[in-house]
Amino acid sequence: MDSDPVTDARALIAERFPHAFAAFLGGGVLSARRTATSDLDIVVLIGGPPAPFRESLHWRGWPVELFVHDSESVAVYFARDAGARKPSLARMVAHGVTLVDRGEAEAVRARAQAVLAAGPPALSPAELDWRRYGLTDLLDDLAGSTDDGETAVICWTLWTETAALALLLAGSWLGGGKWLLRELRAADPALAAEMVAAIGRPEQLAALADRVLDRAGGRRFDGFLASGRR
Repeated sequence: MDSDPVTDARALIAERFPHAFAAFLGGGVLSARRTATSDLDIVVLIGGPPAPFRESLHWRGWPVELFVHDSESVAVYFARDAGARKPSLARMVAHGVTLVDRGEAEAVRARAQAVLAAGPPALSPAELDWRRYGLTDLLDDLAGSTDDGETAVICWTLWTETAALALLLAGSWLGGGKWLLRELRAADPALAAEMVAAIGRPEQLAALADRVLDRAGGRRFDGFLASGRR
């Protein structure tokens, strides 16, 4: 794609949302990570309904993801994403290029920056217990697996859960898909390199999972208790 993403994103907002209060272009399309399939991630702030909504479309050859909010819903989604430890919306606003500003862009950007500066919620003892138990169960499944397909699926789940626990122990944000690896590379580059090298190597991956578990108190099975809700 040879066209300028900022120019094209502004043209889209001018046509689709001519009365938007603010709009931001974020995502990898603005960085060295841009690829042939990178899309335009655009956050748009409008006055009210039909916001909030998300829409996918193509524009001038670009795949586009629109995240449309009003001033109330954007705050709710910032908080929801932060609670899940995946602040994608806040990042798009805080680190993105301003496409439209009719007096509200800087206030929304400041709110997004505050979310990122506060960091993710602390890991609770109960969640830590669950994650230790879950990884222990996966390691047991891997040790007993004799089916190549099941082993591959167990390894991928073990990989993602090990990376997530490492990030939680480091007080870092989580991520999904490629963002999980990006977050791990930012938080612990050495471990990230080892985790990548362990893909397709079950014994190596199990050893890394145990190493991360040791930071959290080790494997957890005997005596594990989780109360349910009536």
